[in-house]
Amino acid sequence: MWSENVSGADNQQERPLAAGWVVGFVDGEGCFSVPIFRQRSCRLGWQVQPEFAVVQNERSVGVLHQLQRFFGCGSVTVNRRRDNHRVDMWRYGVRRLDDLSHHIVPFFEANPLRTAKSGDFTCFASVIRMMHERQHLSVDGIQGIAGVVQTMNRRKPSQLMESSEAIRQPPHLDG
Repeated sequence: MWSENVSGADNQQERPLAAGWVVGFVDGEGCFSVPIFRQRSCRLGWQVQPEFAVVQNERSVGVLHQLQRFFGCGSVTVNRRRDNHRVDMWRYGVRRLDDLSHHIVPFFEANPLRTAKSGDFTCFASVIRMMHERQHLSVDGIQGIAGVVQTMNRRKPSQLMESSEAIRQPPHLDG
């Protein structure tokens, strides 16, 4: 009396995603990050680049495409492995500020994460709001963002936060 409609994991990628499933999947596999890095072309010499990402191996890339359809934004790309692993990794990523603020943040505010990752999301959402207020375009604002980011994802100290002078010095433009 076995049904031909398999309800196991193999068939999971064919069904539409439910909000609860997305929350659980992101709790386990997702990441909210806000790297701040030197960028000579930026007025302050630093760039804030928030990103929501989920990574899977190539056997599960279908679920990343489903996430892309579910949220209606972002892209799925391959990260070629150059280490001792045989399987490439794929990532669904959303970096566009409008997509983060209109799709990703509202979804997770309405459907809260249930693990410690919820704290990272709260910080992430705070940074997105700060960026919409254009705080990342001033020295005080970017330092405030860096302070929030410092509490996320068990980060090591940021270059920006290592020296109070780092942000006050204009970037050196080498010929």
